[in-house]
Amino acid sequence: MARPSDTKARIRAAARELFAERGVQRTSLRDIADRLGITKPALYYHFTSREELLRSIVQPLIDDIDAFLDEAEADAPRDRRDLLQTYFDITFRHREVTAMAVRELAALAPLDLGRRVTVWRRRLVALLLAPDPEPDLDARARAIVAIGGLSDCTVEFADVPAERLGPPVVAAAPAALGADATDPATTRA
Repeated sequence: MARPSDTKARIRAAARELFAERGVQRTSLRDIADRLGITKPALYYHFTSREELLRSIVQPLIDDIDAFLDEAEADAPRDRRDLLQTYFDITFRHREVTAMAVRELAALAPLDLGRRVTVWRRRLVALLLAPDPEPDLDARARAIVAIGGLSDCTVEFADVPAERLGPPVVAAAPAALGADATDPATTRA
């Protein structure tokens, strides 16, 4: 007999597959139960709603990004390349959720993911541009390009292993900043 934690993991995996294939809005709990060969009441035993199931899939990304930013802000200023590498590692690990968010942000509205992403990006921009308390528009724009390009690559090249994708992506992101990404005190162009 499968343990409840195993069944929950199987349900999350099936839901991620179906959400990727059909979209969040077009995937019912019945679809997920059918994919697993379990009854809908059995699925409800583990997740009382699609929103709860969706939250269980998205929450690890939220927790990882929040923890990363909290730690980085406590240790600021930090090496920009290290910040970008860690951000890449997290976004790559959660690329299925990131792709789902890109395709169906409205479906994730109950989780407030859109606002969270905006706040995360602002926090990461501040870290990348530290110690400058008031970076100019050019510097902020380059930081957004670095972060966005890095995130987009994890979705666009989802089939490429992290060890192959990471080096060129993490090399390109600091270049977008227009400065030496290893030195927080470097003057930006």
